[in-house]
Amino acid sequence: MVAIVAVSIFAFSCATIDRVVVAPPMIPGAKYVGMETCGTCHEKALKDFKTTFHARISIPDPKGKREGVGCESCHGAGSLHVEAGGGRGKFIINPMKNPEVCFQCHIDKQAEFNMPYHHPVKEGRMSCQDCHNPHGEDIKLAKGKFVNRNNENCSQCHREQTRPHVFEHAALREGCTTCHAVHGSINSKMLVQRDTNLCLKCHAQAPSAAPPAIQIDTGGTHNARLSQGSCMSAGCHTAIHGSNANAHLRY
Repeated sequence: MVAIVAVSIFAFSCATIDRVVVAPPMIPGAKYVGMETCGTCHEKALKDFKTTFHARISIPDPKGKREGVGCESCHGAGSLHVEAGGGRGKFIINPMKNPEVCFQCHIDKQAEFNMPYHHPVKEGRMSCQDCHNPHGEDIKLAKGKFVNRNNENCSQCHREQTRPHVFEHAALREGCTTCHAVHGSINSKMLVQRDTNLCLKCHAQAPSAAPPAIQIDTGGTHNARLSQGSCMSAGCHTAIHGSNANAHLRY
């Protein structure tokens, strides 16, 4: 039986500053064996894992020193798993089947998954590993270096929205997260904002005597349209991800 025990653990940031996170999962009777022991069977996973943030997790022992946890910070102490000769599900925890293991540290993401519109991770129809590689470098990249990988992740499920179009919506070049929240949102379709203000971030191109307004090719404005709903819900620019028929994304 696997249990989660409340013990503080520490992780080093890039600036080598300690910060407290929630406990790693615990397996009754098991002891930590260290990453190198895991690597005897999981050599490929360990090779990439050593360079990640997850590999830096450690816990303090009674003497004040830090004991490395690494793989076992997510999978639980591995001694019983090793003694059993390995094998799927033998005295080891698989976070892919239970997001609560990830939520032990990523508390903010757990809160986002509780929002009205969210990816179905807590419902069991997705796992964190569908979008994140816990053993690879893309767990957390510097801002601006995640866009291509992010769109690739989204396209695994949202193929219609991310496929090439004759008339593209340039916002997709910046990444799906320009308009959509990644984990959850209070807005329908997981939008980062619920109304036309989202579109106006990019399309407020020219002021008008009666703001808010968007200048259009004919010299007119959208003032009357804006009162009917957002750019999408008012029934105008319905092909928001791209169109093969209209340069203004109207179909």
